[in-house]
Amino acid sequence: MTETALVTGGSGFVASHLILQLLQNGSVVHATVRNLSHEAKLRPLRQLQQLYPERLRLFEADLLKSGSFDAAIHGCTVVHHVASPFLLPEKIKDGRQQMLEPALHGTRNVLESVNRCKDVRRVVMTSTVGAIFGDYIDVLDMKDRTLSENYFNTSSTIENNPYHYAKVEAEKEAWRMCRAQDRWSLVAINPGMILGPSITPASDSGSLFLLDEMFKGYFFYGMPNLSLTTVDVREVAKAHINAARLPAAQGRYILAEKQMISFVEMSKIVRPIHRRPWLLPKHQVPDTVVRLIGPFFGLTQDYIRKHLGIRFKVDNRRSISELGISYRPIDQTLHEHYRSWAEQRAGGAR
Repeated sequence: MTETALVTGGSGFVASHLILQLLQNGSVVHATVRNLSHEAKLRPLRQLQQLYPERLRLFEADLLKSGSFDAAIHGCTVVHHVASPFLLPEKIKDGRQQMLEPALHGTRNVLESVNRCKDVRRVVMTSTVGAIFGDYIDVLDMKDRTLSENYFNTSSTIENNPYHYAKVEAEKEAWRMCRAQDRWSLVAINPGMILGPSITPASDSGSLFLLDEMFKGYFFYGMPNLSLTTVDVREVAKAHINAARLPAAQGRYILAEKQMISFVEMSKIVRPIHRRPWLLPKHQVPDTVVRLIGPFFGLTQDYIRKHLGIRFKVDNRRSISELGISYRPIDQTLHEHYRSWAEQRAGGAR
């Protein structure tokens, strides 16, 4: 019997890869988008509809509207809740309205629709490692100074890092609603910074801002000693699918490489294929200089203290042993990420 799965936020970076893999695996897919008349944004999904006739249906849904997901969920046995906003800090004028309400109320509205659909047996939710820690310095207090699924972010607030705060509140609400019933089970996917090729148009998401700026050459003089936890978007999509299909999957799963990578290290990987390699930074800016000039570039002393030079290990063993994830080399991910980024910029310039 063919599985029917819902994917929320269908036109997004992660969701579009998830939809593609579901279709390749034989599933029927219902996908929600904010606006069915936004054809430029929907073009990749329309192309998938042509490649997989009668297998992909698109629905309009609003995260803030109760009952908005009822029609899309009808007939689905699995729900992949991916939709959630991500904006640059400087674009967030009202953390509650722009971040918390769409994330928290959106999760609540999706799961209330799940409760009304008697066919759903499992929900897989995209959370983030930011629901585990707020600032890098938080991880240094974890066991063995290693990031693991056993912790929840307690340092972020609506004023300080509203994105992480919104994600942790949304994930906690999902677990609360799951415990209140016994028909469907919940699995949370907690990815690091998601990289890789995009099959959708560039969005206004702020998640890759610093990497974009680095590719453009804004940091040719050097980058601060800042590192990231990273994962390929295709691994995140695969994790979603396996978390839905494997009965033993449960709880939270970190999706990230075991080792963090710095911006200068990423620059070194991308330089051989960059169209203007001289624009990429070769050196790290000394920490003392960052502390002096950082505030002129929007880096507060508090942020610098809690992030600069801090690296930690990542415990991703559950994703490997239980979800069967095999992490592709970061060089491959970054090369494909850059090529996709460059193609989109070239297309936008025409």
